[in-house]
Amino acid sequence: MNRDLIFTFSKHALDQIKLRGISEGLVWKVLENPDQIVNEDGKKVYQSVIENGRFLIRIFVNYRKTPKVVVTVYKTSKVKKYYEGKI
Repeated sequence: MNRDLIFTFSKHALDQIKLRGISEGLVWKVLENPDQIVNEDGKKVYQSVIENGRFLIRIFVNYRKTPKVVVTVYKTSKVKKYYEGKI
């Protein structure tokens, strides 16, 4: 599979991945197999619980573009705030 045909990354997203010390491998893992996808602010948020439930990786995607554009990425400890359903 050519990942670039499915997703592309904004400069902001690439900067945030680097700044926040999130591995590109983890980002691709979540994009390809998220625990869930939720709608927020007109974007799809691909998210997965990591590190034994301590953190949530959230990847905001503009799905109206072709290919889909990753807008930003971050890791949060506020799992219960953002994760929909039971963990």
